[in-house]
Amino acid sequence: MDAEASVSQPPRRLALIVNPSAGGGRAGQALPDVQDALRRLGLEHRVETTRSLEHAGELAREAAERDEVAVAFGGDGLVGAVAAALRHSTGLLGILPGGRGNDLARVLGIPLQPVPACQILAGGTVRPLDLGQAGERTFVGIASCGFDSEANRIANQTRLVRGNLVYAYGALRALAGWKPATFEVTLDGNRVHVVTGYSVGACNSKAYGGGMYAAPDAELDDGLLDIVTCAQMPKHRFLTSMLPKVFKGTHVQMPEVTVLRAAQATISADRPFTMYADGDPIAELPVSVRALPRAVRVLGPR
Repeated sequence: MDAEASVSQPPRRLALIVNPSAGGGRAGQALPDVQDALRRLGLEHRVETTRSLEHAGELAREAAERDEVAVAFGGDGLVGAVAAALRHSTGLLGILPGGRGNDLARVLGIPLQPVPACQILAGGTVRPLDLGQAGERTFVGIASCGFDSEANRIANQTRLVRGNLVYAYGALRALAGWKPATFEVTLDGNRVHVVTGYSVGACNSKAYGGGMYAAPDAELDDGLLDIVTCAQMPKHRFLTSMLPKVFKGTHVQMPEVTVLRAAQATISADRPFTMYADGDPIAELPVSVRALPRAVRVLGPR
């Protein structure tokens, strides 16, 4: 990713948009230490607590109007909501990881602990960031459906597992009752790909689910989505080969996995599925997804 501009002086004014319950309360617990770190760095800031993702978007727009960096302090869902509010504006997105997965921070190279990540707010580089759009809503990472729909639903409902392991737990639980589905993907209006199996992902970024590199070659600023499909395989192969490899991104070498690239795609299936992105439900199939090139500016490492 090429830098759009360098920040020669630290951003002077920040609006911390905080989801205190993110990551099982991780963001709220870390907030005092984060504020201490920002003061040591000489960064003027104020704190706003979110009531919902919609409220986070309102706070982000307000921050942009006040010429403040809108800093999403929570999980990828909060980052996505703030990014959506800032798209195609002069607003600037900052990220302090405080959720379970923190996958956009991971891909950008932002430290995964919030206090070290404050250094990026002080001396980072402004970079352009594509967004994905599914239906009427945007996302920063990966929008997926099929097996992933079930795994996400289970992960969001469980209270038994905390941290990024919740996604692996969701996948294991979903696998037990999974039955293959047939998906039809139309890419850029003319290429049709039909697959029977597990899932389809429209990937703006490389990773989701707390470090699963579903699309290891995806770029955040190329104006394209990597469309990753997983065809049918025995459940024991999915469990013992597919799932371990996805954490390294080497699953794309398996014959059941196909990676295509498109600016836009329409996805349908032979039974109903909810598409999830950034950890939250975003659309119902059938759905059109597309890339929004350089839709938002984000602070990342130099």
